[in-house]
Amino acid sequence: MLKNSPTKIINGTYGRIWVDGELWAEVDSFEAKVTIQYEEVNFAMDGATYQKAIGWSGEGSMTIKKIYSRVQRKMAADVRKGIYPRFEIVGKVEDPEAQGAERVAIHDVTISEFMLLKFEKKTLSSEEVPFKFSDYDPIDLIPA
Repeated sequence: MLKNSPTKIINGTYGRIWVDGELWAEVDSFEAKVTIQYEEVNFAMDGATYQKAIGWSGEGSMTIKKIYSRVQRKMAADVRKGIYPRFEIVGKVEDPEAQGAERVAIHDVTISEFMLLKFEKKTLSSEEVPFKFSDYDPIDLIPA
């Protein structure tokens, strides 16, 4: 009997994203990560360099098939007025063959940049949406 099975690997096809509770089914790819910032620490008579955590930051991006003007509708008018919207994103990936699902809520999301208009002849349109965040909650994790 196989201990590891390729059928248990999560397939991203089953991933979904909700922005402020609205399903964005046209999201092709999604990534959110936490980066821990460290400061180097050195001690006398010790050749090692140690690391002291001083904080963290969250950032990510999503690629969206251009079907709707979702990002422009959420951002364009407010940004011109000096208002910078914040959102909540919930992401979930649940492959029916895998051992479970991952679901994460990402809070205080700010969109770093957005495209006003982009197209290319004989090419399906998509847009890259980079974002940052300051809080998150893992809701569901795949068991070990």
